[in-house]
Amino acid sequence: MEWLALVMFVLVCLVLMLGYPVAYSLAGTALIFAAVCSLFGAFDMAYLSALPSRIYGIMTNQTLLAVPLFVFMGVMLEKSRVAEQLLTAMGQVFGRYRAGLAVSVILVGMLMAASTGIVGATVVTMGLLSLPTMLERGYSPALATGSICATGTLGQIIPPSIALVLLGDVLSSAYQRAQLNMGIFSPESVSVGDLFVGALIPGLILVVMYLLYVLGLGFFRPQSVRKDQPEQPRRLGILPLLRALMPPLILMVLVLGSILLGLATPTEAAGVGALGALLLAMFSRQLSLKRLQEVMLNTTKVTAMVFLILIGASVFSLVFRGLGGETLIEDFFTGLPGGVFSAMLVVMLVIFLLGFILDFIEITFVVVPIVGPVLLMMGVDPVWLGIMIAINLQTSFLTPPFGFALFYLRGVAPESVRTSDMYRGVIPFIILQLLLLAGLALWPELATWLPDKIYS
Repeated sequence: MEWLALVMFVLVCLVLMLGYPVAYSLAGTALIFAAVCSLFGAFDMAYLSALPSRIYGIMTNQTLLAVPLFVFMGVMLEKSRVAEQLLTAMGQVFGRYRAGLAVSVILVGMLMAASTGIVGATVVTMGLLSLPTMLERGYSPALATGSICATGTLGQIIPPSIALVLLGDVLSSAYQRAQLNMGIFSPESVSVGDLFVGALIPGLILVVMYLLYVLGLGFFRPQSVRKDQPEQPRRLGILPLLRALMPPLILMVLVLGSILLGLATPTEAAGVGALGALLLAMFSRQLSLKRLQEVMLNTTKVTAMVFLILIGASVFSLVFRGLGGETLIEDFFTGLPGGVFSAMLVVMLVIFLLGFILDFIEITFVVVPIVGPVLLMMGVDPVWLGIMIAINLQTSFLTPPFGFALFYLRGVAPESVRTSDMYRGVIPFIILQLLLLAGLALWPELATWLPDKIYS
């Protein structure tokens, strides 16, 4: 009766495509399946007795405490106009050069990703601030929208990423379960900090690839990238640039540096980041009671959504296991002719396709606990697996016609920008991300070397 687990999984995807809330869709579909299947003897309701302890474990999980803190930090930085000040200062310095404004967008997007870790906020903010300016200065709509969408999704891979926090928690549980299944009763652990460190080199490589692409486009196809030509020469404005650059840079160094040096856990570093963002907003005179209320309300909404989805995913995974789904997945992967390579290829393809209809939170909480233990039992490195999944989801968020980044930017882009321009603009960046995925597949050390050096 294991096929019932796959039927339930497909049905959940269909329900989500109809637009129903994610948490209710996961839990509701699973409970309906459990009730119906138990009537026919295909499901043991004793599996659901583990649900209270799972919910208690979720609510007391110290790692997940980093989620509201990082969200607070990101929303506070967004509301305090840090990105606007950065983009203005960098535009004054680089805007006079060919492709300089695109370079500024990528660099500011990288810093915002390293400061906030929220994809949607970065895409919307950069779209509102930079897209009209890029179009006014003669940039092709395809390049302008493509660079903004691609840069916004850097928050998926550059730490401190909310996606990496959630992936780290799920992979930690999957890694321990895989080792216990293999008879290892003193299992090793993988932490969110491991994923943060492992994502640094791939994230920086991706930024460099973006920069090389826009610079190359400015050199070989100058008609698509027009440099800023002011009527009167202006000063370079290095001092305003440093004034705008230093606060988020210091905050990023404090958060990531404390993790890399082993001075703080990701949760403790998230607390430092939240306090630092609050102080930055106060010193820049952007902090008011109304703004603080807005930030706290947005943080509460996002946090409640994440934890509610996690509870729904726990119900789903319990029923999926009770229906024999895990055994079915394990038998399928171990029976593939290509071994680990074929199993990883299938998982990456499935996650890529699911990224069209599901957000990274649902995929992290639903798909990764199902396939993660099986892949880890086959010898896949957990840090490498986490980085591969994060970059894969980042790619699916860009891919037309369902990429979430495209929807975010479409909501704030002028009507003069056609959707087809956006689709054409993201294709080169998708190719760059696929090249990075291929590079990570060939050289896993890109993701595993730095964690081994730091934590060895």
